[in-house]
Amino acid sequence: MAPVWKQVNSEALQPYLKEEITQNEALTRGIVPFQKFMLKQTREKDIALFANIAKIERPKSAKDIPMHILIPAFITSELKTSFQMGFLLFLPFLVIDMVVACVLTAMGMFMLPPVMISMPFKLILFVLVDGWQLIIQSLITSVA
Repeated sequence: MAPVWKQVNSEALQPYLKEEITQNEALTRGIVPFQKFMLKQTREKDIALFANIAKIERPKSAKDIPMHILIPAFITSELKTSFQMGFLLFLPFLVIDMVVACVLTAMGMFMLPPVMISMPFKLILFVLVDGWQLIIQSLITSVA
């Protein structure tokens, strides 16, 4: 979001602080970069949902989408993306838990919690596949 913040700072905030433009003009100029950013990240389906809830006509262009529709649609889109990422992280960990539980059961070790054995394997897997880098890279490339 650094480019968005820089653009808002140079086009809206600094002129307003220097008293070159009014507060309303600063707000109007400042909201445009955020609107462009949110539009790139928001699914059309989510915009349509909130437009239907607000009972407004379907916007003809991206500039016609009001902020009271765009902001909740953006948040909903980001929540969906985060749940998808969480689920994709959960799947390999679930497989590790199941394999460890099956092995422990086959060995007759019913009283040993599988989580005690599987947690180190999960951490090793996360470190070996460079999990933090993959997460950060996917977050940044999804926004860029």
